[in-house]
Amino acid sequence: MRSRYSATSQQEEADVNMTPMLDIVFIMLIFFIVTTSFVKETGIEVIRPSADTAEQQEKANILIGIRENGEIWIDRRQVEVQAVRASVERMLAENPEAGVVVVADRAADTGTLIEAMDQARLAGASNISIAAENE
Repeated sequence: MRSRYSATSQQEEADVNMTPMLDIVFIMLIFFIVTTSFVKETGIEVIRPSADTAEQQEKANILIGIRENGEIWIDRRQVEVQAVRASVERMLAENPEAGVVVVADRAADTGTLIEAMDQARLAGASNISIAAENE
């Protein structure tokens, strides 16, 4: 009888408790989700102009897209020129240190580009850039 008792206790000791491992996996998952920076997009495809002096900008959290036909897109939504200011103000309230990048098609009207940049500056954005491709 004694041998049966010791065999059962050895079998219980050999079992692995999975609960702490699952806790650690979920904590790591939450950590990676929280620390991940998501790529923001304008919601449109444009052909960017090229520039020899183009530089990569790291803190560009607000993207304004301008199509060749003059449509303005922010956060995958088409907006009017007058709505650019309100959209940028809302985004700056969420992240005051955000930079604004205007992603305009090379065939887009310069007047639309200037109006969008002006509205962003009136919204309080101090760091405004124009997207270009490096040759």
